[in-house]
Amino acid sequence: MVRDVGLAEELAQDALVIALEQWPQSGMPDNPGAWLMTTAKRRAIDRLRRSKLLERKHVELMHELEAEQEQAQSKVEAGLDDPIGDDLLRLMFIACHPVLSVEARVALTLRLLGGLATEEIARAFLVPASTIAQRIVRAKRVLAKAQIPFEVPRPHELATRLSAVLGVIYLVFNEGYSATAGDDWMRPALCDEALRLGRVLVGLMPQEPEVHGLVALMEIQASRSHSRVSSSGEPILLLDQNRAQWDRLLIRRGLTALEHAEKLGGARGPYALQAAIAACHARALAAEDTEWGRIAALYATLAQVAPSPIVELNRAVAVAMAFGPTAGLELVGALMDEPALANYHLLPTVRGDLLAKLGRLEEARLDFERAASLTQNARERELLLGRAQACAGSLGYSTPR
Repeated sequence: MVRDVGLAEELAQDALVIALEQWPQSGMPDNPGAWLMTTAKRRAIDRLRRSKLLERKHVELMHELEAEQEQAQSKVEAGLDDPIGDDLLRLMFIACHPVLSVEARVALTLRLLGGLATEEIARAFLVPASTIAQRIVRAKRVLAKAQIPFEVPRPHELATRLSAVLGVIYLVFNEGYSATAGDDWMRPALCDEALRLGRVLVGLMPQEPEVHGLVALMEIQASRSHSRVSSSGEPILLLDQNRAQWDRLLIRRGLTALEHAEKLGGARGPYALQAAIAACHARALAAEDTEWGRIAALYATLAQVAPSPIVELNRAVAVAMAFGPTAGLELVGALMDEPALANYHLLPTVRGDLLAKLGRLEEARLDFERAASLTQNARERELLLGRAQACAGSLGYSTPR
């Protein structure tokens, strides 16, 4: 309504602060969403009144604002022009406006709607947090300058925004699956919300193979959630997990979604390929049954379809498992000078693991310690320091944790 996403964000925050102050005394209103909208609208009108615009312009803008609010409310009540049917997913499609680049759409939507901090978004893009902050600021300016009306796109317009929306959901799930920072290795609420949005999206766009591919990936990955963390909160790596604890229902749902993606011609889509990799793990009843050769081949295909340093790092792990640590270490060596991975903690983690398998324990110890210094997640840091300590112990000396 105010045609300025930055101002809209401030008004929403103001409304939430007022709610936090008033609701404990007055009680939660019958319709909290409408209460927040009305409060934010009043704040917007107050700002217009305090601005330096002419009084006539004030009146025009206030009438326009109120008229648009009434129109928007009637659309919500009548369910008109809204093919989406989910509040958060609707907002994601609205925010992923094609006037912005895909990267800007994803970054802005993750910040406004995805529950991710700037640093968490930066990790997903493998860029400094300052770069993401600037990208978000520029996106807000572009939208404000263009006076973009934030409206629910028509059904035929959804496809042009789908890639960005899928990217948002994928990155929200990833942050929940492996938290950037904090005391917990996982943030299950983010995983659950991303999976919920993906399932809604399947119902909305059942003929889009990559929607099925992303849901397949999330279902299969989510099936391992309960086995990834010990009762005391410590991370449990894939090969050490108790596969009897994997959720077979989620696995079946994921495999079915993957089958749908492939039937729709999407077998080579980035999300479907990642789901196919996850399916290889899900089908292996024991770690030693894993088809690492097939996983390495799938990563090679993914590197062609959606090239990235992280894909290459994952491919190196698969190659090492299929053909030995020396082969994997050679691929990792080619990534050591990759600028995007300069501060990415999983690069020295993988290298340390391969060096340890080759008996090069001192080098492995140094890599694990470097990885521990780069991660912001407390649980992951403890795990990496523990591995460094184990290498030191095998060499006959100790290192402080």
